[in-house]
Amino acid sequence: MATTKVLLTDLAPTVSHVPSNYIRPISDRPNLSDVQISDQGFIPLIDLRGLEGPNREDIIKQIGQACQHDGFFQVKNHGIPMTMISKIMGLAREFFRLPESERLKNYSDDPSKTTRLSTSFNVKTEKVSNWRDFLRLHCYPLEDYVHEWPSNPPSLREDLAEYCTSIRGLALRLLEAISESLGLQRDYIEKALGKQAQHMALNYYPPCPQPELTYGLPGHTDPNLITILLQDDVPGLQVLRNGKWIAVNPIPNTFIINIGDQMQVISNDQHKSVLHRAVVNCNKERISIPTFYCPSPDAVIGPAKELINDDQPAVYRNFTYGEYYEKFWNRGLATECCLDMFRVSGA
Repeated sequence: MATTKVLLTDLAPTVSHVPSNYIRPISDRPNLSDVQISDQGFIPLIDLRGLEGPNREDIIKQIGQACQHDGFFQVKNHGIPMTMISKIMGLAREFFRLPESERLKNYSDDPSKTTRLSTSFNVKTEKVSNWRDFLRLHCYPLEDYVHEWPSNPPSLREDLAEYCTSIRGLALRLLEAISESLGLQRDYIEKALGKQAQHMALNYYPPCPQPELTYGLPGHTDPNLITILLQDDVPGLQVLRNGKWIAVNPIPNTFIINIGDQMQVISNDQHKSVLHRAVVNCNKERISIPTFYCPSPDAVIGPAKELINDDQPAVYRNFTYGEYYEKFWNRGLATECCLDMFRVSGA
């Protein structure tokens, strides 16, 4: 019977209706007719070309304003070659087209595994499934993880390793700029992360017969520090702004950057971690590849002391990232933000 398939990639082509375990309660459906389509100006598009030159201050100001007001921005001239971007997209597509038996070699529903293929979000705890499969990989330090990654497609390890290293370079450049935008030392945020960690996901959203009943991923904020998203040309990302969901249409060869919960904490609420979601459609598969840049689990996170004063008391208590991530994971993608559990009482 079709519904016994472990992965959505193999189930989706066999169904003409969304199976009941994917159907959201009426109050929690995407309400797609009510979504605004973004004009290009909704999410700032920042040109990083001058970041190391005389325009640095201006670009840092643009980044700071985007973090403060939008929680999201897009970057072009980011230094990642177009050839690498198309190679990684091709690899992701190739992986999800492998025979089912080949993909399932990487399957696990244990979230503590550092390399795993799974489906939905957390199959152990959730009541309603999400319309996606994903391959999740830890990727920093590379040498600790690369041997665990799938060996099929044959170039996956080598090409992804190169991509992860380039993305890490971009993440560190952005963290310096964000530090400076807050009036902190250029290396403040990087130093606050302990040894640092980096994971990525290859997300696969198959065509869905009834996209109005389910989500690729429901509204959530990211628990990490900063997310760098590569997506194909199929729309699906939506961002909550002033109570309205806005569809973000992909621009070729750009990355979408969003602020995660840890950045909101370090900035003492100056920078915003914003709710976003992924919707699906009935005609096209969609692939998105987010890279999550994170503190190491034992790093102690709290508001930067330089941003605390009598007028701006600390909004959050100090905590380890490991403690935060565990709470986030166990709660699932609840609409209310996990950050609220770490606020100083009265803040």
